[in-house]
Amino acid sequence: MKKILLATLAALALAAGALQAFAQMPPHGDPLGVIAALKDKLNLDTSQQLQWDRAAAQAKAARDAARASFAQLKTTTQGELANAEPDLAALAARADAIHAQNAATRKAVRDAWLALYATFTPEQKAVVRDAMAARLARMEQFRAHMMERLAQ
Repeated sequence: MKKILLATLAALALAAGALQAFAQMPPHGDPLGVIAALKDKLNLDTSQQLQWDRAAAQAKAARDAARASFAQLKTTTQGELANAEPDLAALAARADAIHAQNAATRKAVRDAWLALYATFTPEQKAVVRDAMAARLARMEQFRAHMMERLAQ
C-alpha cells in the first residue's frame, strides 16, 4: 500500500511539474505561435495592428492565468500531501478542471490569431507560410540529429 501511495504521489509530482512547464511554454509552442514572432516582417495595417495587440494581450493573459492556476494546484497538492491520508481523487479532479479551463483558453487565443490571419494579404500569408516551413525544417533536422545520437 505504501509503495502504491508513493508511486501515485510521484506521478502527481511529475504531472504538476509537466503542467507548470507547459504553462511557461513560449507563445511559439504551437504552429500559430509562429505568427507572433513575425510582427516586424508582416507590415500590418492599422486594423491588423489593433487586432494583433488584442490577440497578443489575450495570449499573455492566458499564459499568466495558466501559471497562476498551476501555482494554485501546486499549493493544493502540497497541502494534501501534508495530510495523513491525502485525497488524491480531489487532486486529480482539480488537475482535470485546470486542464479543461486552460484548453478552452488556448482555443480562444488560437481563434484570435486565426481571425487576424484571415485578414492577411496573400503576401503576408506567404511570410507566415515560409516561416512555418522553415520552423518545420528545423524541427525535422533536430529530430534527425537526435535519432543519430540515439543510434550511437
